[in-house]
Parts: sequence; C-alpha cells; structure tokens
Amino acid sequence: MSKYKIILSGGGTGGHIYPAIAIANELKSRFPDAQFLFVGAKDRMEMEKVPQAGFNIKGLWISGIQRKLTLRNLTFPFKVISSLWNARKIIKSFRPNVAIGTGGFASGPLLKVAASNNIPTLIQEQNSYPGITNKLLSRKAKKICVAYDGLERFFPVGKIIKTGNPVRQGLLDIETKTVEAKNFFDLKHAKYTLLVIGGSLGSRRINQLIEKELDFLDTQNIQIIWQCGKLYYQQYKIYNNTNNVQVFEFINNMDFAYAAADIVISRAGASSVSELCIVGKPVIFIPSPNVAEDHQTKNAMSVVNQDAAMIIKEEDLDADFENKFSQLVASPEKQKELGGNIKKLALVNATKDIADEVEKLLKES
Repeated sequence: MSKYKIILSGGGTGGHIYPAIAIANELKSRFPDAQFLFVGAKDRMEMEKVPQAGFNIKGLWISGIQRKLTLRNLTFPFKVISSLWNARKIIKSFRPNVAIGTGGFASGPLLKVAASNNIPTLIQEQNSYPGITNKLLSRKAKKICVAYDGLERFFPVGKIIKTGNPVRQGLLDIETKTVEAKNFFDLKHAKYTLLVIGGSLGSRRINQLIEKELDFLDTQNIQIIWQCGKLYYQQYKIYNNTNNVQVFEFINNMDFAYAAADIVISRAGASSVSELCIVGKPVIFIPSPNVAEDHQTKNAMSVVNQDAAMIIKEEDLDADFENKFSQLVASPEKQKELGGNIKKLALVNATKDIADEVEKLLKES
C-alpha cells in the first residue's frame, strides 16, 4: 500500500518546520501516492513556509504559555481546548495512518489526539534536553527519534532511536559550492567571510552585538553575511552594503551562505547545531538564555566539550567577544581543528533513518 495518509506537525520556528518538511520530502519520494497534511499554529511562520514547500497545512489557535505573568496567559486554557477540539476534527476528517511531531506549539494537541485515536505517533526530539510537551507525548508515542545521547533520562528506553536531526539536503555537498556561493553573494574571494545567523526569527542580542562590533570586524578585514531576522530587518537594513556588510531578513539559499562562510556565529537551536555539524566550519555559539531549561546552552556544550566549537554566553559578550574572535581569525590551525572536529559529529543520514522508522509504523498500521 502506497496511498498512505501522513500527518505532520512542527512549527513556530524554522528549527521545527524544516525538519518536518525534510521528513515529508523523503517519505514523498518513497510513497509518491501518499497524501500529506501539516498542522501548525495560526499566524506562525509554518503557515507560509509549508505551502512554499508544496504541502497543505491547517492552523490551530495555539501558542506557548509565557514564562512571566501576562494577560496572554489568560487565553492559554481556551487555546488548548480549541486546539484539541480542532485537532480531533482534523484527525477524523483526514484519517492518517501515522502522525509525526517535530516540536512546536501545534504538535502537542495533534499528537495527543492522534495517540488517543490509536494512530501510531513518532516524535522527533531535536534537543539535548526535551521540553515538557514531548515528555508527556512520549508516554503514548510508538517511537522517539533523538539527536543526542542520554535521553533515556526523559523517555522510555525501548522507544528511543538515535537518528540525528533532519537537515536541508543541499548542505551535504557545500564543499563543491564555495566559488559559486561567493559569486552569488558578490563577495571578495580573498577576504574572510563571517556568517551571522540568529535563528529564523532573529536574535536581538546577536544583532546588537554585530551592530556594536562593525568597526572592529572591519579592522579584522571581515566581510559579513548577516541574517538579522524578520523582527529586526527594518532596524538593521541601514547597514546593508556598508563596510562589507550584507543584511538579510531571511536567507533562502542557506547552502550558499554556509558554503561562502569561513566562520559562523550562531544561536544553538538544535537544527542549527545539526546543520553546522554537517557544514564543518568553525563556529562561535551564542546560546539564547531565554528558552526552556536553557537547552541551547546544553546543545552548544555537547559540541564545545568535543573541542568542536567555541561558546560565548550573552552575559560575557562585551568582555570576551573581540578577544576570542580575533584569536580565532588569527589562527588557521584553530579554525581547521574546530571545523574538522564538528564535522565528525554529523549524523548525515538522519532524514532517511527517521523515514525508515516511519515506514515501519506505516507497514504495521
């Protein structure tokens, strides 16, 4: 049977959306007649990015609970009830053979309803420290695909499969794209290129850092590809094409951005870490401290502890950034060491391995 119906949920940020799309594309190549449906959160970026990738999506009225007391939290119980109700309607109408969750606000209600209707569910946990939603969903999930060791502390051991995180397939051969990529961005081939990525929505603190350090970076003879994020583009676009700086709201050709880069400054979201392992470039991680259980720091340290990246905490940026960055630029040996070590951590078959587990569930259903 190849006319399977597969439902997926993952969103809120690119780190949840792109793994779901990668899994869907792999399954579509295996089952061309299968039907796919994504479920996301209304008004979040998945409602735009998933249709652009060629898949249908339905939205739920759901968001995360704020970590501080706000009026928005008063609506949270109503959003949960609404999302569960609408998830039931979607499941009843679509009648999927399997449900896949890659994280994000909408995946909780959808996978809970799917599991309660005896539809086999697979969770793709991207972080080294899972959130409460996936911990709860793991009780009824059939399989849990993870990217890090040690998650048996949180999930049933018999359900865990270490696969890694799905990444965009164009990243697997970036070594062959360097010249084309530098031409694409109109970069000087003899000049060092710094790629700055603060996540799909952008990072206020990283953007503030780069703005403050533009003169310093110019003294280091650096040209910059700077993805500042949708939320901050209007503020920082004034620096476009000044002092060898190119500012982007969002970079669609990330394979070219990575291929052109000599050094990368990045947040430490799970998908970013997985991509950077495959890319194999020297990285300075600046983890966001504003995430549940400080999981970005844990993600980054899993790499740093292997001598495969550098880390600067937000609280140390003003004191440490210029010193650490200039030392890295001045040491080709250190750059080669970091790039080689991080590449050793790459799990390049993650998408196929996850699709293998989904295929097993489909054949059992």
